[in-house]
Amino acid sequence: MSTNNPRIAAIGTGGSISAVGRDSLDLFDYGSTGIRVEPQELLDRVPEVATVADVVCVPFRSVSSEAFGPSDWLELNELVHRTAAEDPTLAGMIVIHGTCTLEETAYFLNLTVKVDIPVVLVAAQRSINGLSSDGPLNLVNAVRVAAAPDARGLGVITVLNDEIQAARDVTKVSTHRVNTFRTPDLGILGYADADGRVAVYRRPARRHAPDSEFDLRSIGELPRVDIVYSYGGCDGTAIDAFVAAGARGIVSAAFPPGLPGSGQKAALAEARRLGVHVFITSHGGSGRVLERAALRDAGYVAADNLSPKKARILAMLALTRTDDVAELRRIFQEY
Repeated sequence: MSTNNPRIAAIGTGGSISAVGRDSLDLFDYGSTGIRVEPQELLDRVPEVATVADVVCVPFRSVSSEAFGPSDWLELNELVHRTAAEDPTLAGMIVIHGTCTLEETAYFLNLTVKVDIPVVLVAAQRSINGLSSDGPLNLVNAVRVAAAPDARGLGVITVLNDEIQAARDVTKVSTHRVNTFRTPDLGILGYADADGRVAVYRRPARRHAPDSEFDLRSIGELPRVDIVYSYGGCDGTAIDAFVAAGARGIVSAAFPPGLPGSGQKAALAEARRLGVHVFITSHGGSGRVLERAALRDAGYVAADNLSPKKARILAMLALTRTDDVAELRRIFQEY
């Protein structure tokens, strides 16, 4: 290792980037092999990383990311803090992740980590041995960005397909294309291009790591928050079931511009009467949910332009701090 290179920690969680398919043309069913390489082997397969930084692997776990959820987020959050505390020489950190829940893990960390070095989530759409795999270059670029001084202050970010994107805004939009991660309306933060430069063009204005009010290092479990989707003919069955299961919050993935289905309205009102908080989002994928008079009168919280998945995460964190509707509204306006 070069003593001149920046030092980067790599936490592996699994995902397609570490998966091994049956052959080079196995570009979609590689998960059926059950073979995943550990982070160190992944780095060994991409020796170009060593020209960018000295990368130290940190053991965690290796799973397909559809299995990644709140308990994993809490453990990963603890590991990020422990890793940074144990090695003050780190210039940055990458988290190797699957694409299914990458945006959720990234946003959770964006709201909870208290380290001031860059934290970058990286993934791939194709297996590591697939023809034209996007994993190797994504990995090199993620390490490059994590080591870049200009990446400080961006909060937690994602790096895929040469693009740097904010955890709050990025979302997966395509099943198989390598440009699957996009930021509707607001656009990317910058590029990690072939000249080796990390070019940042804008910085997130909403509150984010490390300066958020959420510190979960002593919390072992998050409150239950569920999502209900609005569609033609929907009713309150799912809402009633979530309330019965102990939900403290319900996120309505409502029709744009933020209108729950008519058949859901009575169940949402009853849930709120029982003390369950209701957060209104849109499943349209673009634009803000505005705080209409009817929404305010019902005691609901408008989730701004957060996707239903991101609103669920912020709701879970907010409910660790308060049950006051005015405070919940304030949190959703600031993050």
